[in-house]
Amino acid sequence: MKLLKPVLFSAVAATILSSCGGSSEILSTPVENVDTVPLKVSELTQAEKENWGHLDLIKDTIPGMSVDKAYSEIIKDKKGKKVIVAVIDSGIDIEHEDLDGVVWTNEDEIPGNGKDDDNNGYIDDIHGWNFLGDAYDEQLEYVRILASGDTSNPEYDRAKAEYDEEYQKTLGQKTQYEQIYQQIKNADEAVAKHLNKEDYTPEDVNGINAEGNETLTQAVGMLKYMYGNGFDSTDKALSAVKEGVEYFSDKLNYNINKEFNGRKTGDNPNDLNDVGYGNGNVMPSEKGESHGTHVAGIIAAERNNGLGANGVANNVEIMSLRAVPNGDEYDKDIALAIRYAVDNGAKVINGSFGKYYSPHSDWVRDAIAYASKNDVVFVNAAGNEGIDLDVKAVYPNDQVDNGPEVGDTFITVGALAPKYGANMVAGFSNYGKINVDIFAPGAKVYSTTPENEYDTKGGTSMAAPAVAGVAALIRSYFPKLTAAQVKQVILDSGLALKTQVVVGGDASNVKPIADLSKSTKIANAYNALILASQL
Repeated sequence: MKLLKPVLFSAVAATILSSCGGSSEILSTPVENVDTVPLKVSELTQAEKENWGHLDLIKDTIPGMSVDKAYSEIIKDKKGKKVIVAVIDSGIDIEHEDLDGVVWTNEDEIPGNGKDDDNNGYIDDIHGWNFLGDAYDEQLEYVRILASGDTSNPEYDRAKAEYDEEYQKTLGQKTQYEQIYQQIKNADEAVAKHLNKEDYTPEDVNGINAEGNETLTQAVGMLKYMYGNGFDSTDKALSAVKEGVEYFSDKLNYNINKEFNGRKTGDNPNDLNDVGYGNGNVMPSEKGESHGTHVAGIIAAERNNGLGANGVANNVEIMSLRAVPNGDEYDKDIALAIRYAVDNGAKVINGSFGKYYSPHSDWVRDAIAYASKNDVVFVNAAGNEGIDLDVKAVYPNDQVDNGPEVGDTFITVGALAPKYGANMVAGFSNYGKINVDIFAPGAKVYSTTPENEYDTKGGTSMAAPAVAGVAALIRSYFPKLTAAQVKQVILDSGLALKTQVVVGGDASNVKPIADLSKSTKIANAYNALILASQL
């Protein structure tokens, strides 16, 4: 199929953007109309917090993607085409009340008969495939390099230096969180005893006169500090800190433990031809394995059904590919998962994962090129270390040393926070004029979690599925557009801002948001559908 070359397409898109009028008004032109938007000074309502990524910058002064506006003014009663979106992630709770109606089913496979009915190499792959088998915890890639004992590996010395630093740092962080947990617990007990009630409020604490009582003074100070950090109850604070303790404990016990080996699939992870491992169970291995379910909900949680969250896209079927453990993913699993998605009908792939060592990165790049050649959009999370990806490579990516891209359908997404202005780029988000394509809502995103629950999470892991949802919308309502055109529509139709923003969470590091990505823009579903309609 003949494709418009990117340079030509950009020129065509620019012409359309500058000529649209009437009902096809594009929010991003003229640019001045966006940069004069007043800052949102009031606290977000609960409804806004749970839906901010779908709101509109002009109307709501929140840097969402204008998803609700797109549905009310463009999609309305239009009938779209079903689009399969593959989510390569941890397990997905496909029985969740807000996802059970959008799960992909392999109609060519007979459930539970132990046969590969469709001859695709996977037995009983009804809703996708589980490349991890029964495993969940895993080492980080640089720890696997050390554990191999192969000192001739060109990455060995870098891995050794990083391990020595990271082990001591993690040990200190675990100890610190344990101490904070105990301090909050002690403060809670002291204040509850003083007030003679366990369910006290911040107002109760502020009203305490602790003069002359050093223990009570310290307790009140601790709770006030806790309130100042956004927690309105000790239960919430203790829960959050406990999660931190568990995170650093897991990191020490599994992720950076050179003696730990989590792989249970029986294959050779260094042999790409050793296939057929894993199983058809795409569900999470435990309730805490919630990442994939959260990502799937951002893309496709059933809209307007009266339940917890709305996905960006309707007309979507989610294909679950469990390949991302609690640790670093194996290159082999990712490469095979991408190829599975392409071969089984996915038109969009979401990859909310990444790492900084990749011994078989060529396998993954070959798979990315395969997706591009087969008309599949791959949406990728930029990563959460607040660094410039033009300087430090993250994997997966679609190029080597900032060189030519292996395909033209790979989109890397940075994360926005729910406040327009200097702090609208999430402090954790990676960026890069060459290697990040666009920014989208990624901080404090409300979505589905296992066992019919919902939660707020943040990361570029949440920004990528927002854009994957936009890609699915375009592919649903404008199915004649190629994957390369869908990518270019998303990049060209974003809102172009001149805002100066804090980068990497460092208040002394301020740059124009336009310098942080290739497109210079933030994603906008409303604009994207208008531009797609013009093509």
